[in-house]
Amino acid sequence: MQQNLPLHRTPDPSARGPFWLNLLGALLRPWIRIRREPKDPQQLLPDDGVPTVYVVERYGLSDTLILEQACREAELPSPYEAATKLPVKRTRAIIALTPRPSMFRARAHPSRSETLSQLAELISTGQQNDIRLVPVSIFVGRAPDRQSGWFSVLFAENWVVVGRFRRLLAILLNGRDTIVQFSAPVSLSETLSEQGDVALERSVRKLSRVLRVHFRLTRTTIIGADLSHKRTVVDAVVDADSVRQAIDAVATKEKANVEQVRRRARGYALEIAADYSHTVVRSISFMLIALWNKLYDGVVMHHFDKLRAVAPGHEVIYVPCHRSHVDYLLLSYSLYQNGLVPPHIAAGVNLNLPGLGSILRRGGAFFLRRSFKSNALYSAVFSEYVSQLFARGVALEYFIEGGRSRTGRLLTPRSGMLAMTLRSFLRESRRPVMFQPVYFGYEKLMEGNSYIGELSGKPKEKESWLGLLRAFGVLRQHYGRVTINFGEPIDLVDLLDEVAPDWRASTENPEAKPEWLAGAVDTLAERIQANINRAVDVNPINLLALALLAMPKHAMAEADLLAQIELSKDLLIALPYGDRVTITEKTPAEIIAYGESMEWIRRVKHPLGDVLMTEGDNSVLLSYFRNNVQHVFVAGAWIACCFLNNRRMSRATLLRLGRLIYPFIQSELFLPWSQDEFAERLRASLDFMVDRGLLESDADGRVIERAPGQSDSAFRLRVMSHSLLQAVERYYITLALLVSNGRGTLSAAELENLCSLTAQRLSLLHQLNAPEFFDRSLFRGFIQKLRERRVIWADPNNKLDFDAGLEDLVRESKVILSRDIRHGILKLTGEMPAPPTESSKERDEETA
Repeated sequence: MQQNLPLHRTPDPSARGPFWLNLLGALLRPWIRIRREPKDPQQLLPDDGVPTVYVVERYGLSDTLILEQACREAELPSPYEAATKLPVKRTRAIIALTPRPSMFRARAHPSRSETLSQLAELISTGQQNDIRLVPVSIFVGRAPDRQSGWFSVLFAENWVVVGRFRRLLAILLNGRDTIVQFSAPVSLSETLSEQGDVALERSVRKLSRVLRVHFRLTRTTIIGADLSHKRTVVDAVVDADSVRQAIDAVATKEKANVEQVRRRARGYALEIAADYSHTVVRSISFMLIALWNKLYDGVVMHHFDKLRAVAPGHEVIYVPCHRSHVDYLLLSYSLYQNGLVPPHIAAGVNLNLPGLGSILRRGGAFFLRRSFKSNALYSAVFSEYVSQLFARGVALEYFIEGGRSRTGRLLTPRSGMLAMTLRSFLRESRRPVMFQPVYFGYEKLMEGNSYIGELSGKPKEKESWLGLLRAFGVLRQHYGRVTINFGEPIDLVDLLDEVAPDWRASTENPEAKPEWLAGAVDTLAERIQANINRAVDVNPINLLALALLAMPKHAMAEADLLAQIELSKDLLIALPYGDRVTITEKTPAEIIAYGESMEWIRRVKHPLGDVLMTEGDNSVLLSYFRNNVQHVFVAGAWIACCFLNNRRMSRATLLRLGRLIYPFIQSELFLPWSQDEFAERLRASLDFMVDRGLLESDADGRVIERAPGQSDSAFRLRVMSHSLLQAVERYYITLALLVSNGRGTLSAAELENLCSLTAQRLSLLHQLNAPEFFDRSLFRGFIQKLRERRVIWADPNNKLDFDAGLEDLVRESKVILSRDIRHGILKLTGEMPAPPTESSKERDEETA
């Protein structure tokens, strides 16, 4: 393959095809509108005198006309112009890997092109130095638009080889949605020289196979894998060795007839399997265009070009965060509109409603039960179905969080689908596998009100047609802009080489469960979540939520709000969290105006300066958007927390405390750094704060000091600290409950429940209007991290025990939390208040 600088050339008007062909091209031209990939293919073809031949997948007069038009629009040599430079006499410089069928006799070499053989022979005998082969893929009716008719979808591009009349109808109906993809050229001389002493005919056959594989991969990437009828896939699942063994085992255990159990397995497979239809996907895309225009100001994608560059030839597994029901639709729609096939999506069986389930299946959804550990037969069928999709090269999508996040944070990942994917890879490791993290950024959620109810203790409402009909009320509202950011992909082979260098030995017995598998799955899950967070979009609503929710009444003077938003943006620009993070381009004043227009905040006029506030349910909902970006500001927030109750602190102490608490923050927020890297992040953030006047440093930089509490800089620090302060308070609640109840008293589950209840009561007493403060999963994650670090452990009675390390954590927490908060927590945990602490001055001097 080769790539050169673009060179614009003027086509030779004398190198034209026959009159009748030009006339036919002129007649078809009004019906064809071409989208080229890449947009400027000239960079692929240097004007160096090397003859060029275009290679297409199969013969067709319409493809010749489309290719000629695409070359003319891109100012490339047309197939007729290129033919004048060939060393053999040809009308058109086109090679069709599947040649024109003969009406009277079979071709002698149906597996290769005669023209390709002749050109290869000229090079092998030295009569020609080189010939450039340019693969060109042509798809008619791939990308729909709003003007396309419903009848047009019947003639959209697919895997079926159609006749001349059907192809003509496809052009007339869908020709305005044509994609012509030029691939990087292949040097014929270099390809033959790489074959060495292999016979020329064999070399040509091998080159033909390579080109066919290229076209198949391109077609799979653009329109999806060639899936046979749903029943074919189901039969393959039921007939697989692993499923047959599970059938025999269940039949033996239940003393049932093998055929009855087989029918049960087939029923499971039919319950699970998708029934993908290009026609349905194309039809749904029409509806979604109108829906997105109604709901959103726009759907914006970032870093899609990087995905497009690496997707061909890879098994792509999309692993997005899960914020809303429309996540499914947004990603599939955006991929389809931009030339990639929508993935098959793992969906909860609760969405398999009558009628709706059938539509979702044809859109690529396959259904799974929430839990099936106790059903060995279902587990075997589902695992085999995933393996069948994997073997067929189908792009997949699943949410490793298991369900939608109700708090705006990433949830603790569930490893089931990842483990199945890794085991499928060990069985069918024909193509490299790439996990593609995806971040969804919203400015308002359709499910916002239901999230408030669920976090407040109301049961989750089951999906039903009645609920869907009620959901149509969302069409009357406005939801701002949606951003889809594609994070850094994760190559599975590279990850396995890192965590289990001998993993290839496991491919010899793919049914075995290697010891390294669980660790590899955990590492993969954590890296996916970290890469999702490293692709965050920081939108105007995120920045407003960070500032306003830090205030006791969720209100701030306009001048202070402008300054705080500017500080947040400056921090992100000066210390980027990741190279795929995107930040709103709006100015602080535009952000406030936008928040007012979205009805998130309201302005209270006042002669001494306007006040911006959020209130009621908006305050709770805004905590969701604050949590979206909490991890981005974690280093600055930690530093600010350290100066809430301390005027001065040594740099060494601040870094030591940061290292101590980092493993717990990292686990909760899926941060990407090691402890040493986090310490470097803290140093850089400290320097930023000193430069901005938020903090002051002594002459040798050892001691850091903040201004008095009533100063603007101290106010900025208090606002910045708030996003992390509640996490520290949760940690203190957990530690205080452990200490107050004593060793060997509480189990992990009992401690988790007690922590949630204590936090819930504390939020009522102190008006902490943030439901995630008492989220059980956050306490569960902290308790698990304490166990991993052997700060606590389970005794023989499954009760929690601990040592002096726990007391160290309690003591360090006092440096951060105010006396009032600590007193309130200790009172709720049943412990007597701590003795009076030293004066502020004495504490500051000791800390420094």
